[in-house]
Amino acid sequence: MDRIDDKILAQLATDSGLTSEELGQRVGLSPSAAHRRVKALEASGLIRGYRARLSRAARGNPSTVFVQVTLVDQRQATMMAFEKALERTAQVSEAYLMSGESDYLIKVLVRADDSYERVHREILSALPGVHRLVTQFTIRTLATED
Repeated sequence: MDRIDDKILAQLATDSGLTSEELGQRVGLSPSAAHRRVKALEASGLIRGYRARLSRAARGNPSTVFVQVTLVDQRQATMMAFEKALERTAQVSEAYLMSGESDYLIKVLVRADDSYERVHREILSALPGVHRLVTQFTIRTLATED
């Protein structure tokens, strides 16, 4: 990693759809050199992938709900089973193992054509090891990367 790699990462973090020519112009490299650098950053694992930034409308105008999850215990098997099931839960967009009163904090996106009650009752409550769910509904999003 050097100063040019840092510039490349900063540019791709802002717009991952840049062509090698555009990227090269922004960081002072030829298109082929920019392309080689990007491939090396991908191979090293510093660039893990690319994604499209979808509008709220394209995502079904979801409501954002934060849920604190407390498990029945903190045994490794309980936590692993919960995390594995959580990975298969489409409504969960982010999840964090926490310190403090709850074990996990999860960000749930509930599409406009769905209800949080259904998601809570049929999906979240059914996850393995769940003892308690505490839900907080957002009123408005102030800042977002999306």
